[in-house]
Amino acid sequence: MKLRELAHSRTGDKGNTLNVSVICHDARHYEHLRREVTAERVKAFLGDVVRGAVERYELPCIGAFNFVLCEALGGGVTRSLALDAHGKSLSSALMDLDIAAPD
Repeated sequence: MKLRELAHSRTGDKGNTLNVSVICHDARHYEHLRREVTAERVKAFLGDVVRGAVERYELPCIGAFNFVLCEALGGGVTRSLALDAHGKSLSSALMDLDIAAPD
């Protein structure tokens, strides 16, 4: 199944760093997504777009995760030649991540 079936996403940027929040549609799926959507999987899935580290912050009280993707915006909004210098399309791409169905 696709991540978008269990969660939605929001993004924010600061310089060359992108924040991608993954927010569960239903808090019952939080632990499942905690196991499935790791920083390592996010970095591998987004490939060469993310040149730096990926760090995951857990927010269980609101059923969400915040991923901080370093060196992910081609130098930042004012320096990047990317069509989406803010990285909004990366959050949409991440929602295409294949995950196991919950039990």
